Amino acid sequence: MADGPTAASNTAAASVYNDVKEYYGKTLKKTSDLKSNACVPSAKPVPAYVRKVIAEIHPDVVAKYYGCGLVVPESLECSRVLDLGCGSGRDCYMLSQLVGEKGHVTGIDMTEDQLEVARKYIDYHTQRFGYKKPNVNFVQGYIEALAEAGLEEKSYDIIISNCVVNLSPDKASVLREAYRVLKDGGELYFSDVYSDARIPEDLKANKVLWGECLSGALWWEDLMRLAEEVGFCKPRLVTASIITVGNKELEKLLGDYKFVSATYRLFKIPKGSEKKSCLVMYNGEITGLEESFEFDAQYTFKVDKEMEVDDDVASILSNSRFSGEFTFQHQHSGLKTSSSGGCWDKPKAVSVNPFELVQQLGSASVTPSTGGCCGDQQACCQVDNRTVFRMTA
Repeated sequence: MADGPTAASNTAAASVYNDVKEYYGKTLKKTSDLKSNACVPSAKPVPAYVRKVIAEIHPDVVAKYYGCGLVVPESLECSRVLDLGCGSGRDCYMLSQLVGEKGHVTGIDMTEDQLEVARKYIDYHTQRFGYKKPNVNFVQGYIEALAEAGLEEKSYDIIISNCVVNLSPDKASVLREAYRVLKDGGELYFSDVYSDARIPEDLKANKVLWGECLSGALWWEDLMRLAEEVGFCKPRLVTASIITVGNKELEKLLGDYKFVSATYRLFKIPKGSEKKSCLVMYNGEITGLEESFEFDAQYTFKVDKEMEVDDDVASILSNSRFSGEFTFQHQHSGLKTSSSGGCWDKPKAVSVNPFELVQQLGSASVTPSTGGCCGDQQACCQVDNRTVFRMTA
């Protein structure tokens, strides 16, 4: 295979690809060989059903895992999933169990040494999971050039990535290709490292800083811009945690730059889809989330409890794999009506800045955005035994 994808075959990009291959294929032998704390655990507790499936994965696969978060989207049964930068295949084998025998998981990585580990244990996991045939395959290729790797347009329901996009010298191409291979209504659900400002070229040129997922990190505001330029809905921030580098030599090089590990959801919603805020009620039928569904940092849906959602989230829920998981109550004539005859939940007022979100999550200052469904901005009345809330100025 060439040193890099055709679309990014310039000398600088080719050098980055070779450096990353060397770092993750040869330099790092196990997780403990990392020189910084960039690959931090997820900020969210690992659900019991996820711990159970991870326990089924071969130790050799887990030992070569270098992710920076937990990428387990909900409602995966029978889905086609793509893992960008799959490495040794830990997340692929985890998802293999969650999509079930009728689903399929593809892992793509440019580092042959990592893929050798992943492919070695395909039969082991097929037997371990009780499947008649494998539902996982691994492809060598570049995440900036999925077409060159043979991945077809609109062929995946969900794409995941775990601490890999920062290693790419061409983030815009990664997002464009992800958008291309996703089906309408599909989702890119990924955890990565972000910076609080754009990283200068001299730091980007440092092989160790780049390999440690630091100097290649996107400024979080650039992610917001790039995602919407490509065509995704506004990125939804799920969770974030501050990265402490933990290496004095690297900290000195980095100076005042700060980093965060953050998980985002990016949805590909069909063009022309209606965007209108409404009330929704979660039915509690997603595996492992029978009581509540934490969609992102702003929205946690409780079973059989109505919640007001903005126009973006309403469009996402009604046009994605989640459409069957909710009952939708749309507004009529400027009124919001509750089918339950009572108040409904409000989303939390949280920052879209992942660095500020970390502070909010740690200070217990996250509150409903309007102080409750019958707060100062609303007036309540009874109409035909339904509670109706008319928005007031």
